[in-house]
Amino acid sequence: MSKVTKIPTHFRLLTSLRALGPYLRDSQSKEGFYLFDCLGVCVNDKKSPEEREFWGWWLELEQEANQFAARYRIGKYNKLGEWVEESLPDSAVADVNRIQNSFHQSLIEMLKEEYEIEVKLHKESVEFV
Repeated sequence: MSKVTKIPTHFRLLTSLRALGPYLRDSQSKEGFYLFDCLGVCVNDKKSPEEREFWGWWLELEQEANQFAARYRIGKYNKLGEWVEESLPDSAVADVNRIQNSFHQSLIEMLKEEYEIEVKLHKESVEFV
């Protein structure tokens, strides 16, 4: 007899996703859709904090039946507080990839262990090396 995966409640998932680190954007998440982002590398740390921009990634995690699809994007978090898809400069690639890979592995393991939910990469997702 095969086991049927039961998707946990939105609030239970939020609690587990928050535990992965500072990446979850609670206010922009809703049932079946969770937004994460990571300000990985400062573009220019000589600027005042309110003027700083960052290279990094963001993730739109969407529920699809009994699994989640992970759509990662890369780019710059600008001083307006918005993500802009953009190629990373060579100096930021290794750090951004390392952080993303570590986060993604933790996400996969947590959802599998706690809820028996699989995560697949969305067809439009950026692939990290």
